[in-house]
Amino acid sequence: MSTMEEPLYPIAVLIDELKNDDIQLRLNSIRRLSTIARALGEERTRKELIPFLSENNDDDDEVLLAMAEELGVFIPYVGGVEYAHVLLPPLETLCTVEETCVRDKAVESLCRIGSQMRETDLVDWFIPLVKRLAAGEWFTARVSSCGLFHIAYPSAPDMLKTELRSIYSQLCQDDMPMVRRSAASNLGKFAATVEPAHLKTDIMSIFEDLTQDDQDSVRLLAVEGCAALGKLLEPQDCIAHILPVIVNFSQDKSWRVRYMVANQLYELCEAVGPEPTRTDLVPAYVRLLRDNEAEVRIAAAGKVTKFCRILSPELAIQHILPCVKELSSDSSQHVRSALASVIMGMAPVLGKDATIEQLLPIFLSLLKDEFPDVRLNIISKLDQVNQVIGIDLLSQSLLPAIVELAEDRHWRVRLAIIEYIPLLSSQLGVGFFDDKLGALCMQWLQDKVYSIRDAAANNLKRLAEEFGPEWAMQHIIPQVLEMSTNSHYLYRMTILHAVSLLAPVMGSEITCSKLLPVVINASKDRVPNIKFNVAKVLQSLIPIVDQSIAEKTIRPCLVELSEDPDVDVRFFANQALQTIDSVMMSS
Repeated sequence: MSTMEEPLYPIAVLIDELKNDDIQLRLNSIRRLSTIARALGEERTRKELIPFLSENNDDDDEVLLAMAEELGVFIPYVGGVEYAHVLLPPLETLCTVEETCVRDKAVESLCRIGSQMRETDLVDWFIPLVKRLAAGEWFTARVSSCGLFHIAYPSAPDMLKTELRSIYSQLCQDDMPMVRRSAASNLGKFAATVEPAHLKTDIMSIFEDLTQDDQDSVRLLAVEGCAALGKLLEPQDCIAHILPVIVNFSQDKSWRVRYMVANQLYELCEAVGPEPTRTDLVPAYVRLLRDNEAEVRIAAAGKVTKFCRILSPELAIQHILPCVKELSSDSSQHVRSALASVIMGMAPVLGKDATIEQLLPIFLSLLKDEFPDVRLNIISKLDQVNQVIGIDLLSQSLLPAIVELAEDRHWRVRLAIIEYIPLLSSQLGVGFFDDKLGALCMQWLQDKVYSIRDAAANNLKRLAEEFGPEWAMQHIIPQVLEMSTNSHYLYRMTILHAVSLLAPVMGSEITCSKLLPVVINASKDRVPNIKFNVAKVLQSLIPIVDQSIAEKTIRPCLVELSEDPDVDVRFFANQALQTIDSVMMSS
């Protein structure tokens, strides 16, 4: 008897937990569905577990979402692909619930199951499900159905295919805007499965209806359809059907639609090809760059470099550059910021002369912008300009602005400059660096903001790697050592951090002769924070120095710190001593 009752146990527990008031218990139970299905075996899972889940009318969205997700990977537990259709009823129910994320997950799971089902099963089970949802009384079912057509269509016989195209066309004219929105956003996926002959007739007429929808939320989704359909159509059909739509959309009365066009324009250009881009889309893009809505200008400005790459330099200079000049002094800081993040990429497109003549003044005006994000975006992309205009001109025109920004009142701007210094120095060369930027790098070690001091220490390490230990020995180490006796303990701590970063680059000899004495000296500091940082730095130096130095110099210092009154100092000193012991034992 006990053997008979054994498999009954999991389903009984599941039923109890799924009816429990505690949502966490119900959730845990759903998440363990695969375990329970394994315990029940394939047949009982099909006959008991799945029907039970179909009837389960839990009202908590979190539980339903977990169930929709679990069922998507359930094919192995019901006996493989030939029984996949038994999973459709519970997911069909989930496709009709009110919560959007549950419906989306159910559609995703149905697509996953449908893509594995056999053709005959798709015709017998999956296509009727799509038709039922599409004819659903409640709009949620119709919304869900739109995402399933691209799975159902390829396997359908010709008669059914005609019916499915007709049903989709009706969904695109549904009374509810939510259904039309779903149909518009899934049109690209459905169109990709439709035969070329029907693509030009049925799908294009559906598409034209959507582009003239009175709801802007439907029209803006049709913009995405432009790019998707453009890739499926022949170039001449694309120019005939898609291009006029794009041009109209770029002048749409709703700014949201124009915003979508600005965002998608590069993909749309790829769809229609180079010639129509020059004649029709350049004027449309210029209109978007001068749009009266800031959000549209932001989207258009962010695509300026990508768009220029499609055009010849002459066209870019003639049409796009005047707009770029206007945008660089736009009233919206966000437009200027979007432009600053991409404008550097225009330099390679326009070439050296046009960059020097036309772009440099724009760079300089953006580098002096009052809004820190604009300045940041320019700084982070300066290397793209170096490659085009050469280092001499860069140093004459941009360097004064960079030096000014190095003392900017916004710490994030100072941080961006520091992170750019190693790249700049490698391009400028060591001589130029010593003259213009060396003093700045030291000055940052005494900044009021910790992130700047930390970045400045890392910067010294990267410079030592770039220019070599001998250069660092002459230009960095003396100044670092000088600062180690600064009256403010936070600055002394920064120097310790810099020492720990420089030591691996400088090598054992310089570390022992120049850096180690500074650290040992600092162990006598009166501030506990300095002392426990000394212990940490000494621990990091142990692998770098000779064992004899570690024993004669580092160990005595750590022993002294391990008897310090402060608990943290003792802790880190003992940790470092353990490192010395383990190094000695391994040798």
